[in-house]
Amino acid sequence: MKKLNIGDFIFLNISRLMALSVLIILVAIFYVLYDHAKLSIDTFGLSFITDEKWAPNREVFGAWPAIYGTLVSTAIAMAIATPIALGIAIFLSEVARGYAQKVIGTMIELLAAIPSIVYGMWGLFFFVPIVQEFTGTSGIGIFTASIILAIMIIPFTAAISRDAMNTTPDILKESAYALGATKWDVIKDVIIPFAKVGVIGSIILSLGRALGETMAVTFVMGNSTKIPDTIFAAATSIPVILANEFSEADSDLYYSSLFYLALILFAVSLTVIAIAKFAFLKKVRKNG
Repeated sequence: MKKLNIGDFIFLNISRLMALSVLIILVAIFYVLYDHAKLSIDTFGLSFITDEKWAPNREVFGAWPAIYGTLVSTAIAMAIATPIALGIAIFLSEVARGYAQKVIGTMIELLAAIPSIVYGMWGLFFFVPIVQEFTGTSGIGIFTASIILAIMIIPFTAAISRDAMNTTPDILKESAYALGATKWDVIKDVIIPFAKVGVIGSIILSLGRALGETMAVTFVMGNSTKIPDTIFAAATSIPVILANEFSEADSDLYYSSLFYLALILFAVSLTVIAIAKFAFLKKVRKNG
């Protein structure tokens, strides 16, 4: 019994340390970003967020075009991906059976495993010409980047939502059918309400992936540091600027401004995810 208690004590503290390490890593990331961004923060202050000019040769830096591109591309991607992913999840959970269910489910999981740079190269040579033909533009811009982002996050949302829907007890579904409910009624009134916490959780995870995606977006968004007139024009985002210009930073202020951008992305991602997680999801649980 004494050995068992010692083992429990060791296990408890190791688990506590592992959980605490998440907070330590989070604080460490913030500290490093803030420390390297301090010169830019002291120089530009909060006006860095709202300024629209990004001219490294004149040491003029404004983050708003990058912030705008990040938020708009993510919003469009989520608007496209969410209904498609939920449709796939419903199909795999309640409609498809046997061989079709296994094959399509496996393909969805394989899509999630494809590296983002492959998505970017595919988008450059497949979607860009299509957008060029239909819009008469260069084909590189926020819209194309949003399409690629949507395709990338669909597997995450679909796979997690499917698993959440599969946890619905059979007795609930059978009871609904016994009362005369149609398949659509069961999906709408039984399965989705029961699995909504898991579904919303999958959307939150996909949102975090979309906000921070770098390589795929770099290929198809362009690197225009001006706010575009339309979603079909070339633009930029925070990850795109960081990927394209980090190795070119030839002054302390330029280098610090890139870290300031990274700090903003870190803060935006944490804020959006925290709001979704602790406000919206908590409200859903309470109402459920």
